[in-house]
Amino acid sequence: MANKRRVVLTSSIVIIAIIVVSSFAAMEASKLPSTSMASKKPFYVGITYCGSSVIEAQQLIDTVKNYTNLFVLQSGPLMYDVSASEEICDYAVQSGLYIIISGSTNSLGNYLNTILSIAPERWGSNFLGLYFNDEPAGHMLDSPYILLNDKNTSVSISKNSDVTISFGNQSGMGLNTISTQYEFGIVSGIITKTTTLSTIISHGSIPTVTNLTVNGTPVIPDQTVYYPNGTITYSTDTTLTYQPNGQVFDENGQVITNQGNISQFESYQQVWNLNPLLNDTDAANFYINNLQSTLSSIGNQSYVKLFTSDYALYWFDYQGGYNTVFAELFGQQTDAQTLGLVRGAADMQDKSWGVMIEPASQSPLNLQTGDQIYNELQQAYEDGAEYGVVFNYAPNSNNMSGLLQDEQFNAIQRFWTDVVQNPKVTNNVKGQDALVLPSDYGSSLRSPTDSVWGIWQPDSSHQVWNAVQTSLAKYGSKLDIVYNNPNFSTAGKYQRIIYWSQTID
Repeated sequence: MANKRRVVLTSSIVIIAIIVVSSFAAMEASKLPSTSMASKKPFYVGITYCGSSVIEAQQLIDTVKNYTNLFVLQSGPLMYDVSASEEICDYAVQSGLYIIISGSTNSLGNYLNTILSIAPERWGSNFLGLYFNDEPAGHMLDSPYILLNDKNTSVSISKNSDVTISFGNQSGMGLNTISTQYEFGIVSGIITKTTTLSTIISHGSIPTVTNLTVNGTPVIPDQTVYYPNGTITYSTDTTLTYQPNGQVFDENGQVITNQGNISQFESYQQVWNLNPLLNDTDAANFYINNLQSTLSSIGNQSYVKLFTSDYALYWFDYQGGYNTVFAELFGQQTDAQTLGLVRGAADMQDKSWGVMIEPASQSPLNLQTGDQIYNELQQAYEDGAEYGVVFNYAPNSNNMSGLLQDEQFNAIQRFWTDVVQNPKVTNNVKGQDALVLPSDYGSSLRSPTDSVWGIWQPDSSHQVWNAVQTSLAKYGSKLDIVYNNPNFSTAGKYQRIIYWSQTID
């Protein structure tokens, strides 16, 4: 009996020991990062300062430094003030924050050269890079725009009652120099061709009217200029307007059928084919080349990473030379689509990405609620972003906090505590499925009727739009939306690849 009690007692001790050891091991394991937590990427939570005061910027840093790790100096007024920028960035870095400094095409030169030359030594790894220009693709889509291709051909796009593409060329030197300016109305189909002939005679006799010709047709000079050194300049303009039905009008609105008795008109289609932007690929190439040309003028790019924010065409912003694009979020239902587009572009091109939390509307100006900001930051984090920046424009100097109020600041602080410091999931994720859009399809996809590259109306079938909406509904937030491009293959990158033209069940 005693032996039996001894066995029972011994067994009980062993069981208790096993329980204690197991519990201790479980407690210790709970302190260690899980496999997913161990693979967590760095995440930068930031706020912008857009005002004009060093003191206000420092006050804002003091407000947010305990629940952010990034400060974005996005100030137009301070963009040319090196000493003020240095003082603000010094204060931010001393407060434990990383910094991004804003610049623009207009500030290329002394300001940017100075800032970029001092950044490596002065701020070291706390200087993340340069926020350069703002919404480049958005301007292409919705504003007048000037593009340069790799041959420095300038193309202007205006957007009034019609979308008009304009460009010019010049032939000849000295005598009989001919400049031609074309305007193509994309909606109306009307083409205007203005030819300017300049003839220069130096210390020579005045030519007769028959000496001035355009394509062999005699013209009368519009302007004669006599210079003190004896040089005489003659110039004349000839304007022709081509209608899609083949009619051609002169500058007086008269229908004409030829250019005199020597040469006949080029056909409407021949002139239309001179338009440098005939299709999506033309527009994409011009846009990318234009960005590359602009960004290549920024020095020390081996050290300086280039940032921007945009609301569309992230794929092409990356191709133009940006290292990181912040997708703008406005608290709308399109957020999942936006995240799929920017993450897909970054994943395929091996770039980084983030989000810029914007006001809910600009006119009238309405902030997103604290809950909206929190949810957008959390969704971006869980979808694989590396940056979450809240835009904080300062509408007047009496409001150092800018737009944001306690509700918004509290939301950022909650996100920092709940998600960044105590993550339950990793942000080191990539898209599992991919929807492949047509090559160079430059639509912002804000609606099924949104223009393509800000130039053309979409196909009436709306097939691309429908493919995006159906795919998002089926595959959810881990869907990457990418483009068909032979330089960036989707093979082996995704579990499932869906093409816009196929039926999506």
